[in-house]
Amino acid sequence: MGARICALLATASVAAVLCAGPVHAQDAGLRGAVTDDQGKPLKRKRPADASQDQATDADTQNQAEDYQPASPGAVPDKPANASASLFSEPPNADDAFANDAGPLQALPPTTARDRAKARREQLAGRQQPANAPKKAPAPEQDETTTGTVRQQTVDFEGREDNGPESARQAAIEGRKPQPELNPYDPTGIRFGTFVLKPSLEQGVTATSNADSSSDGKSAILSETTLRLNAASDWDSHSATVDAYGNFRKSVSGQEVKDVTGGIDGRLQLDLAEDMRALARLGYNVRPESATSPVVIIGTAERPTLQTFSGSLGLEKDVGKLRFGISGEAVKESYGDAALSGGGTLSQKDRNSTLYNGRLRIGYEVSPALTPFGEIQFGRRIYDLRFDTAGFERSANQFAALAGVEIDMGEKFGGEISAGWVGQTFDDDRLGSISAASVAADLRWSPMRGTIVTLNGTTSLEGSTSAGESGSVLYAARLGVERQMRANLTGFAAAGIGWRDYAGSTDHDLSLSAEAGLTWWLNRYTGLTGRLRHETFSSTLSNRDSTTNSVFVGVKVQR
Repeated sequence: MGARICALLATASVAAVLCAGPVHAQDAGLRGAVTDDQGKPLKRKRPADASQDQATDADTQNQAEDYQPASPGAVPDKPANASASLFSEPPNADDAFANDAGPLQALPPTTARDRAKARREQLAGRQQPANAPKKAPAPEQDETTTGTVRQQTVDFEGREDNGPESARQAAIEGRKPQPELNPYDPTGIRFGTFVLKPSLEQGVTATSNADSSSDGKSAILSETTLRLNAASDWDSHSATVDAYGNFRKSVSGQEVKDVTGGIDGRLQLDLAEDMRALARLGYNVRPESATSPVVIIGTAERPTLQTFSGSLGLEKDVGKLRFGISGEAVKESYGDAALSGGGTLSQKDRNSTLYNGRLRIGYEVSPALTPFGEIQFGRRIYDLRFDTAGFERSANQFAALAGVEIDMGEKFGGEISAGWVGQTFDDDRLGSISAASVAADLRWSPMRGTIVTLNGTTSLEGSTSAGESGSVLYAARLGVERQMRANLTGFAAAGIGWRDYAGSTDHDLSLSAEAGLTWWLNRYTGLTGRLRHETFSSTLSNRDSTTNSVFVGVKVQR
């Protein structure tokens, strides 16, 4: 028992010694004394008065000057009364409670956060410490941009604002669809790179003069018209094809059965350096009109006239100058005429081919107006050198024109010209033909849904009558088309023709007027009707005629 008590006492004594060691570590000199370069301990001396402090500071400044950085503000500024020694104490260290102790000196900020706070206070205009040194004024800012300026993205202007202030947009499904501008126009059929727009018109015509002749009789005709328009959908170049066919057959009254048709194709190639190549090819077939200048006595039916045409041309723009050159060929072929007493009468002596070349030069005075001058020279060659009367009718043709092209967009466009045309025959017994020429092809839209057209031509016509050279025909047509409603369209037209026979005082005058309406039941089907009046008067005997007709039918389009 006594041995255990002695062991406990010994253990407690050792623990007490170990715990008391750290408490007296400062007194025991565990950190060691601060010595100088010779190993002697340094002794701290407190200055007796302020003069001694100033002497000590002066000595310290003489020994080593303060470090001055190249950039102001890199290190905190040192106060004027700072001690030179690392271990020096403030002046009031002897008696912290002395009555004559001065105010505590503000220490400079020593951390980055403190320096930033002090800088913000200075910028905000707060009161600075009394002993804070005055900093040099900041250098003036050079506003010249020397770095890269950040630019907006490419789609910045078109990007919608999706911020909290942006207006709320309605759902796409809830928006009201925009109405079509022309809801009854044909949609067309895609065929390769072309868009086809076919239409079919079927109806009945009641007329007072079935063949528009001087002795024509009334009849009721079944009339069918098929039309086709094809337009290319190319990035460059363009091509169009227009075709039509008309078939008329008598249901009652005077016997009539005729076919009229035609096709016209155009191609434009956009070449380099503002140059364009133009090509055209056409074909037309129809019965010869009863108002033709060639009178065939004793015929039951007028002969059929077929016309083949083709042309090639180049157009070039050089600054404001416009140059154009083209060549064309027109072939006219007549069928035999059926005689009233039976048999036929050949019309081969009327078959001919016209080769014509033209040169046009214009100057664009403004984007809307281009005055031009044009000259033409052609040669008409008949298949038979001599006709049935023994005349040699092949001839040379010429024309000189001056006019202006108008281009005001969809509002107004076209061209109008005037000049002189003439024709001289190979046979000296036939007198030459010459006359003033007027031509026009204008299109005007005074208001939306209204189109006014004006067409005028001057043409030289041949003849097979013995001793007659031919005639000059002036023709003009004025038309107005109006869209009264989205599904109701109407048109009205008036035409005039004047034929002057060369070498005589004879002449012909034809007047015509027509009007029509089309009411569309839907985009594809409509009801149509037309009224037409035509009169023809001539100084020649047995040529006058009057025709009135009414057409009612159904039109289908795609």
